[in-house]
Amino acid sequence: MPNFLRLCLMTALVLFGLVPPAVAQGQFSPAIKVNEEVITRYELDQRARMLRLFRAPGDPREEAETQLVEDRLRLQAARQLGITPSEEEIVDGMNEFAGRANLTGDQFLKALAQGGIAAETFRDFVRAGVAWRQVVRARFAPKINISETEIDRAIANGGGGGPSLHVQLGEIFLPISGGEAEARALADRIRSGGAGGFAAAARQYSAAPTAQDGGMVNWVPASTLAPEVREALQGLRPGQISQPVRINNQIAIFLLRALDQRDTSSSAGTAIEYAAYYMAGGRSEQTLAQAAKIKARVNTCDDLYGVAKGQPAEVLERGVKSAGEIPADIAAELTRLDPGEVSTNLTRANGQTLVFLMLCDRSADLSGAVSREGVALNIQNRRLGAYADGYLEQLKSEARIVRY
Repeated sequence: MPNFLRLCLMTALVLFGLVPPAVAQGQFSPAIKVNEEVITRYELDQRARMLRLFRAPGDPREEAETQLVEDRLRLQAARQLGITPSEEEIVDGMNEFAGRANLTGDQFLKALAQGGIAAETFRDFVRAGVAWRQVVRARFAPKINISETEIDRAIANGGGGGPSLHVQLGEIFLPISGGEAEARALADRIRSGGAGGFAAAARQYSAAPTAQDGGMVNWVPASTLAPEVREALQGLRPGQISQPVRINNQIAIFLLRALDQRDTSSSAGTAIEYAAYYMAGGRSEQTLAQAAKIKARVNTCDDLYGVAKGQPAEVLERGVKSAGEIPADIAAELTRLDPGEVSTNLTRANGQTLVFLMLCDRSADLSGAVSREGVALNIQNRRLGAYADGYLEQLKSEARIVRY
């Protein structure tokens, strides 16, 4: 519901004595202004309630502020391009989101209402996402040209079939809880110390599970690294340290220790099947104890469906992925596991969410499912995602944001 209509509704309720004026004024008073557009305290409260219901990682109030500011910027960018999502597109988006929880749109709205969340809160959330996808495609899709050579390389990297580049890395992940600028400054100081001081810095500062090993990551195929990591490593020679890169709310730097070409012809058409169950609480004693209990009673990845039953769909990630689609830290951790084994070394959301990671199968055959059109679409989507992230950061840096 647009802010104007909300204001009219509340005014009518006040006039008829159904809501005390002081309450109305407090609920709909400005909390944040984004380029002269107001975010009310009511909107913040509603978005925070919704995030709690979704069991989203992080502090709900802080995440609500961040999301609503970004949503305002997304919708402003859409208006500048003359983009307005249709009613059908918004409803489709709402139904798609609800489907992730195996619910219809109406069932999902009823569940939100039971949590004190208005249907318009969810609608506004979806509308901003739909508009942003259209903005990104309108601005950046025409710039993306994918060659046949790139598709060939992507297929080869995802399944082998000849020599494949492997890398041996050092990694340092720095939390940005104290501010991104501070984390980047620390990363630059570590880089200035060169390769000789990298291991000691990893032990002292890194939030990655490899910290105790001086940040050492064993040999992994370059194709398994996240796109942003591969990009950071481009042009480096062994012994050099990458520029800082932001990954999962952390600032990361990588030391390229060595390169090697290895024959992967025996693994053609393979991919990895794994399950990741996300547990709120990070590496707290209580969460680790709960993870230990789960580990004791699960034998296969299928058993995790019972563990996650009744929770939002987002808490359990399960599927078969080609090597290049797996995030770098998860890919590295999976190399240490055999099918059926579990790791609880990784976290998300700046350490606030524990990743209960289980390897299901290391040799799932995807050779019959690979299509050149699908590979090209994956490449395009990754590039669009990178463009979208950069554009949103630009909008935030240029915006006038005032908090009351």
